[in-house]
Amino acid sequence: MDIIVALILVVISTIVIAKACDGFEAAADYLGRNLSEGVKGASINAIGSSMPELFTTFVFLFIFADTTGFAGGLGATAGSAVFNAMIIPAFSILVALRLFKLVAVSVSKKVILRDGLMLIAAELLLIVTMGDTLQWWHGLMLMLFYFFYIGYMFWSMKGQPSSDSDDDDDEEEEDHAGKNRLQSLLTLDLEFAIIGRGEMRTGNGWVLLTVATTVIALACWLLVYGCEQLGHAMGIEGYFVAVIIAAAASSIPDTILSIRDAKKGNYDDAVSNALGSNIFDICFALGLPLFLYTIIYGEINILPETLNNIVELRILLLILTVVAFFIFFCGKGLGKVKAYTLLMLYVLFTAYIVGRAYQYEWATPIAEFLHSIQALIN
Repeated sequence: MDIIVALILVVISTIVIAKACDGFEAAADYLGRNLSEGVKGASINAIGSSMPELFTTFVFLFIFADTTGFAGGLGATAGSAVFNAMIIPAFSILVALRLFKLVAVSVSKKVILRDGLMLIAAELLLIVTMGDTLQWWHGLMLMLFYFFYIGYMFWSMKGQPSSDSDDDDDEEEEDHAGKNRLQSLLTLDLEFAIIGRGEMRTGNGWVLLTVATTVIALACWLLVYGCEQLGHAMGIEGYFVAVIIAAAASSIPDTILSIRDAKKGNYDDAVSNALGSNIFDICFALGLPLFLYTIIYGEINILPETLNNIVELRILLLILTVVAFFIFFCGKGLGKVKAYTLLMLYVLFTAYIVGRAYQYEWATPIAEFLHSIQALIN
């Protein structure tokens, strides 16, 4: 019974996040209308759609206020990064191939190089600097790296044409006949609740973005609570639930935005949203809560068993990111074979996390291999 209740909480929070993302996507699309394709996906879309990861990390760290909370926050951000790198591009590719009857989808090599190499650098930074004691400067260092990435991205945008955000908005409008704003707010149709039948402008666009972000934040609190209860009911650490369940649920906005971009033919934005979200997750969604927590409460001392789990997850994330980078970069396009390869990699990742959660013997040699890579990097 406890498992059912916990799953209901997770499902409800996921639905709320998904609904709030509709309003967020509309506001982000309007506010980022003057950015070039590839930059918009990696900046406004990526930051906004990664709000669940940021708030999930805040909830894990500040509510539980111990190393378990930090491990849960790291598990959610790192697990989300794996989900973003594997599931989102795979689904976006398959949707585009089916919708436009294509053999392969073409993504700018420049976008892949920019975001892919920056993501690998961020993960290496996470690996080589964080040990068994975490202090405020660890969080600050991660945030500074993200600011460097954003600065470089906007600098590289100079001279590029802006994206056209007026694709097929009329075709996606809902029929709001007989529906008032209060009803829309209660059903989480945030765009109509805030904008109504008027036009989107900068002012009400930011209001819509703020309201959608607030709803997502509240849903993340419910998501973390549900994950903790699910972990207790299943007899495993909440960390492992966070890596799979919380990570996937918090990646709903990224998935929605990338698939919608793919449907519009904006393949650069579809991929850069996923990769840019990962950079935000690792550097800011983890860095900001860590920075604020250690400023307020002091350094975090991680228990040896928890540190082992964190080491394995960080190295596994790096390996999968490098593999995904070569899948994206090599060849002339992204087709079905590459999409299904990405899906298979995520299935294997999930199987390993489950194996470690229940301490299956077959997962032990893999864990030892990951620790040997950590030692080699250090």
